[in-house]
Amino acid sequence: MHSQPQLRADNIDEVLQAMTLEEKAKLLVGGANNFFGSNAVVGGEADLVAGAAGTSPAIPRLGIPATVLTDGPAGVRIDPIRKGTDKTYYATAFPIGSCLASTWNTELVGQVGQAIGNETKEYRCDVILGPGMNLHRNPLCGRNFEYYSEDPLLTGRIAAAYINGVQKEGVGVSAKHFAVNSQETDRTSVDERVSQRAAREIYLRGFEIAVRESNPWTIMASYNKINGQFSMGNHDLLTKILRDDWGYKGIVMTDWIGIREGLPTITEVQAGNDLMEPGQPAQVQEIIEGVKSGKLNIADVNRNVRRMLEYIVKTPSFRKYPASNNPDFKTHAAITRQSANEGIVMLKNNGTLPWKSGTIKTVALFGENSYDFLSGGTGSGCVHPPYVVDMLQGLKNAGIKSSPTLTDIYRKYIEYAKVKFQAERHPAKWFQMEMMGQQKYPEIAIAPIAINKEVEAADAAIITIGRQAGEGIDRDIDTEFNLIPEERALIMDVCNAFHAAGKPVIVIINSGSVIETASWSGYPDAIFCAWQPGMEGGNSIADLLTGKVNPSGKLTMTWPIAATDHASTKNFPGSLDDYSFKMMVGSNRPIPGHAYTNHEEDIYVGYRFFDTFNRQVAYPFGYGLSYTTFEFSKPAIKAKGKDAVEVNITIKNTGAVSGKEVAQVYVQAPNGKLEKPVQELKAFAKTRELQPGESQTLQMKIPVRDLASFDEAGSQWITEAGTYTFRIGSSSRDIKCTTSLKLSEYTEKTNNALAPQQPLNLLKR
Repeated sequence: MHSQPQLRADNIDEVLQAMTLEEKAKLLVGGANNFFGSNAVVGGEADLVAGAAGTSPAIPRLGIPATVLTDGPAGVRIDPIRKGTDKTYYATAFPIGSCLASTWNTELVGQVGQAIGNETKEYRCDVILGPGMNLHRNPLCGRNFEYYSEDPLLTGRIAAAYINGVQKEGVGVSAKHFAVNSQETDRTSVDERVSQRAAREIYLRGFEIAVRESNPWTIMASYNKINGQFSMGNHDLLTKILRDDWGYKGIVMTDWIGIREGLPTITEVQAGNDLMEPGQPAQVQEIIEGVKSGKLNIADVNRNVRRMLEYIVKTPSFRKYPASNNPDFKTHAAITRQSANEGIVMLKNNGTLPWKSGTIKTVALFGENSYDFLSGGTGSGCVHPPYVVDMLQGLKNAGIKSSPTLTDIYRKYIEYAKVKFQAERHPAKWFQMEMMGQQKYPEIAIAPIAINKEVEAADAAIITIGRQAGEGIDRDIDTEFNLIPEERALIMDVCNAFHAAGKPVIVIINSGSVIETASWSGYPDAIFCAWQPGMEGGNSIADLLTGKVNPSGKLTMTWPIAATDHASTKNFPGSLDDYSFKMMVGSNRPIPGHAYTNHEEDIYVGYRFFDTFNRQVAYPFGYGLSYTTFEFSKPAIKAKGKDAVEVNITIKNTGAVSGKEVAQVYVQAPNGKLEKPVQELKAFAKTRELQPGESQTLQMKIPVRDLASFDEAGSQWITEAGTYTFRIGSSSRDIKCTTSLKLSEYTEKTNNALAPQQPLNLLKR
């Protein structure tokens, strides 16, 4: 009797040949099931890591180990408490995606990725399910906090930096959700109807950049349909585009849904989906029967199994890495703090900041989130950290006292609110908010007489405005984008009282997503968008308030005056109170009126719309203030062979304190046969910390293919011949220098894929 081959990196063909049909089918179906309603994992490999999202199955006969997939992307999401031990398995909560991207610092994002990769490995996991790479199509998407930007190039570059950082540690990522997952409402069955051009240029481009620049081990197919076909069974998406056009070599896994009505598992195998998660025995049987009946070609099965084996031999599980279950929280906290420092965006400063040493000794802290700071969002993207530094603690660590009266009021209120929430939890949201992340409690009113007393006791006031959002539910305009009456009254009353005494007021926005600011931003002296900056958030904000760190964050999405200003608004679903998270993950039934979403705004997403159609905004894409000033000079551009151009810009710190600046290169294309936005971001770079008077010349290489638009008629990328203007500035509406270069035509053929099944009424210039 021959001995069975044991899997090695150099004998995959031999192992594949030795596998039975049943073993091959098993390897393509996840070995665990994340049961909604509990954080436990149930299934064949359930005991490997408590709270991990799922696994790939083991086949011990052939030396094939199970691998463990854990939620992310802002840190490792596992159960902090386990049976049989009093040890807690906390993980570092890093800044959310919107905050990370707002650093515009790929080197720093890479460090965050490496720290997350290290914790993934030390907690005995093989893949972190992130980064989230969907676009901010509309500010009401409940999951925008996990994503990076409304711009595909910025999304792709930040994601590539994150992925390269994670995978440097010898663990993998699962870039998600591929693709066009632009809303949470009815996400499991909605048909995202989009033109081929918008799909390629807007919704797929970030993924393409990440594939080409970082080679993610895995990619996760989204729940939704694209032009009539579910992503996880979409051959055009998973094979023609991802593998044939982009050359992707890793595995594709489904999002966590199992068997889908109207989508046979064999169709998913044929499309190029290698791993069905969370995995059900019936799917294994369907693959076996599909091959035996001739409906499924064994060549498709073998192809997918080979890719699975190629993935498995790279993993810590295969290498039998001795996981410590003991990450270096101290080192990772420092990385978290630095990344939050650079990702927090200063939206306003009338000169009141930074606070000079000793001038502000006591602060009146208003807003319940000053004391219950939101480090991250809800859903699968939330993390269980060892601590969260709130505003109270962050100021205390910086030597600044806070009002004991306000502290007593808010802490007692939060304690009451937690008990009240448990008693009255909303049936439509209880699972999302309670089981999968930190709850945001309603703001309370503070009477003017109480505010006036605080003026006497404090040197300044801080108001924290908090917003929570997450997986499964989109945000509403009235209570989540706009301020509620209690918040508006708080800002007005505190500003009136403190300004009457000549004392400053600062507003901290503790939100993963954009909120309305235009109606109230004139009142406070300074405004920070702190996002949800991870577990060191309070320390990071204190660093910025006191000038220990100079703000350098820049917005990665447009902040509109009103939520309805976005061109996508008329085709974005409203919230539905009777549609629960459990229904969202457990049902394929479409919501009445939301069976499909037409992307009629086409390529005009975010600043591409606002800048092209000259619409007013609250804060433009790329915007962010500093405590110093910068001068842009000596713009230069030259061709680097036929395939790329190089843009140089010199940035000088002309102010009195050190700081960092971001150079953003927007390209204006010549008039041609394809309609284009007025400008598009094509490169960016961040300076080092420049001392007063110091200069740095930044070099940015732009591949000519990155200047191309997608020509549907020819199924090709095309950079039309003509003179291109390179507009270099510190936001999309603050252009400092321009330069131009004449380019010849460039074309690149692609597969004809993802054609819409019905005509769309597309927005035109």
